[in-house]
Amino acid sequence: MFVLGIIASCAMGLILSLLGAGGSILTLPILVYLFNISVVEATSYSLLLVGITAALSFIVYLKQNLVNLKVGIIFGIPSIIGVVLARKVLVPYLPDTFNFLNLSISKSFIIMATFSILMLVSATLMIRDRKLNLTEPKKQKAEFEKNIIIILEGLIVGQLTGFVGAGGGFLIIPALVLLTGLEMRVAVGTSLFIIAIKSLAGFGSDVIDGFQADWMFSIFVILATFVGVIFGNMLSKKITDKTLKKYFGYMTLFIGSFIIIEQLINL
Repeated sequence: MFVLGIIASCAMGLILSLLGAGGSILTLPILVYLFNISVVEATSYSLLLVGITAALSFIVYLKQNLVNLKVGIIFGIPSIIGVVLARKVLVPYLPDTFNFLNLSISKSFIIMATFSILMLVSATLMIRDRKLNLTEPKKQKAEFEKNIIIILEGLIVGQLTGFVGAGGGFLIIPALVLLTGLEMRVAVGTSLFIIAIKSLAGFGSDVIDGFQADWMFSIFVILATFVGVIFGNMLSKKITDKTLKKYFGYMTLFIGSFIIIEQLINL
């Protein structure tokens, strides 16, 4: 299972590097099902792995001048606040178990169920591959109005990131394209910057609160994701985003469906 986990981590890095979204959503299932790490601990490891992988990919995009740092900061600062709030308030104070309709529901179930729903939403968006309308509406929005919306979405995405340990790129990229008019590849690079800073901020918050990571394990998985990033950069010149999104969307749909069914069976 460890070898499968390393291979899957490599795939996560490859997909995140290619799309700027989606790859990080594999991290939690990899940690829980292939490395047998508890759900709550897996969210902490996921923040570290997602943050490092996104940072490596971001550097590549930055060298190609495909990152808008101003927009990234406007979105990223409230995202960090959202992540820290989730890690310090939402996750710690959520009861380990509580009863609902004569069912005993665990914290792990809530996290995994929320995560699987995000996977299904992500899969649907990728499979449908709807084109974004970038003409008049974005031009008519006032700069202040757009910035307020970006800040609010950054806060919401940050809280989701902190709760389940995913990057949230599939929510960030449409917002960047629609609200700021960024080109797709620039939106991908900017998304990687945002994912990196908020994920690493969330992990740092966990470490301050006493989380003790297995650093040798972390290094092995980070190296695997780094290999994926390298291959992703090579493949980006040979494979279309549309094709990759379709196949990855179906894979995400399958994994998300498996998680929710498995969680309901074990409820």
